[in-house]
Amino acid sequence: MMRLMKRLMIGFIVYFLVLAPYAEQSPDSLVVNESIRVTEVFSTTGAFAALKRDGSVVTWGDRDKGGDSSAVSSGLVSGVTEVFSTWFAFAALKADGSLITWGDGNFGGDSSALSSELASGVAEVFSTGIAFAALKADGSVITWGYSHWGGDSNAVSSELAGGVVKVLANTFAFAALKSDGSVVTWGDLGSDSSAVRSDLANGVVEVFATETAFAAFKGDGSVVTWGLAGVSSDSSAVRSDLASGVVEVLATKKAFAALKSDGSVVTWGGLGVDDSAVSSELASNVVEVFSMGDAFAALKADGSVVTWGESDWGCDSGP
Repeated sequence: MMRLMKRLMIGFIVYFLVLAPYAEQSPDSLVVNESIRVTEVFSTTGAFAALKRDGSVVTWGDRDKGGDSSAVSSGLVSGVTEVFSTWFAFAALKADGSLITWGDGNFGGDSSALSSELASGVAEVFSTGIAFAALKADGSVITWGYSHWGGDSNAVSSELAGGVVKVLANTFAFAALKSDGSVVTWGDLGSDSSAVRSDLANGVVEVFATETAFAAFKGDGSVVTWGLAGVSSDSSAVRSDLASGVVEVLATKKAFAALKSDGSVVTWGGLGVDDSAVSSELASNVVEVFSMGDAFAALKADGSVVTWGESDWGCDSGP
């Protein structure tokens, strides 16, 4: 219900602030001006950015959190394909591979020092709470924003100069998966992978993230975790279960779940990890696991579903 209300609220905001000015045009005029339609809305903690069908972007809200895009308005008139955000800033990726940023300069809104590097070749953008990372077509990664939360990648710059195929982010840190199967980390909580450095040197095929931790799924079916100690990074209690046989890893905001080839499920982390009430049901015959918020759901071979985690996030499937 809360999500529905949020979508309705955004819909009303978009209509009255972006589309309403065109409401009195004739039907023929509206057909001609089909490009005025908004295709997607993005947000920081205090502002909205609407991406329109013609590739332009309209912003409103707290000027210090991205609501004021006047300084870069000429670059937002056309050609924008996607918009990204931190808590306080936006970044617009254009069809020509360039990137435009605005909002709080300390938290991702000011990328002027990297203008030449972001002028072309940007393929995708990722963000922590207050920093951005741009993955370029040549496999390099450029970062900016709050230094401690991933904006400063100087310590690993040589490793990010090429070969990166994917970037993952939690609230405080980044992890880059490279084509050689290694993982590079930087930022704050969740960035310290020193204890598992040798395990991350090769063989990693996918990386997953909670708010404060990461989990690397390796080609040999094992899982390696790191991050904020004592929260979702601590898989010591299930280390033997994660040594082999894992076929899939899922994450909620604070916990992980691993589906094994024998149909069992292994969980670890914070909220959403306590599966003790359904542990016997997760011991075998699970074919798929789903996650959202702070809860998990497991689909079994007999068509039944088992849930666990926080009740507010859907784990309570009782009558």
